[in-house]
Amino acid sequence: MSFLSCYGIIPARYASSRLPGKPLADIGGRPMFWHVWRRARRCRALKNVWVATDDERVAEAAAAWEVPWVLTSPDHPSGTDRVREAAVRLNLPMDAVIVNIQGDEPLLEPSMLDELTAPFTDESVGACTLATPLDPADPADAALIASPHQVKVVMDEAGDALYFSRAPIPFARDGSVPPRFAGHVGLYAFRRDVLERVTALPPSPLEQTEKLEQLRLLEHRIPLRVVLTRWRTRGVDTPEDLETVRALVAAEEARTL
Repeated sequence: MSFLSCYGIIPARYASSRLPGKPLADIGGRPMFWHVWRRARRCRALKNVWVATDDERVAEAAAAWEVPWVLTSPDHPSGTDRVREAAVRLNLPMDAVIVNIQGDEPLLEPSMLDELTAPFTDESVGACTLATPLDPADPADAALIASPHQVKVVMDEAGDALYFSRAPIPFARDGSVPPRFAGHVGLYAFRRDVLERVTALPPSPLEQTEKLEQLRLLEHRIPLRVVLTRWRTRGVDTPEDLETVRALVAAEEARTL
């Protein structure tokens, strides 16, 4: 049985320690959230996409750019909690699939959202995320495997997550079996009833240890399907990231002229 409806929500928190006002950062004459929203709207599975913000300035800009928006509390500890409040305010159906789309991914590949929502044709799937294969023979991938900033994930035979870690997992003890590494991609989709359950739970011990909120699901035995994608994201966390993305967007727009 397929799901009845699927919606995207882009959490856009104004405050950022490294890049204040990040959702409004100018990229080619348009705010960052607009680029994320425009790309998300190209996902065939999504019936609608909203920006969920805690700040009137972002809301006013969304209205000016004709982007659907919803105002949420400034007190949420995570983007998942903001997405949940937005789903409640929008009165989205309890059997709907809610996609949490990172607001700092202006180069988002829409096909990733199609891949993320596809598993929900299986009614046993309640939550899903993405990962990309990492090749230890590739120097760039080897650096990601070693980096605590790139979260790694291991899955069972069904494709459900066994564990996420900032450490390189799995650990190849003697090298007789080449390890298969997968780097987590921070996009999530939940059936709304599962989203309600997850956000009602307190932070779990492993979640607090690794600072990875997806571990809350695993510690409470909530299955999290992981889909492997060939696409990679390029988020904006620093002023340097922003300049890189500006150049890439400008180059992309020049090619379409």
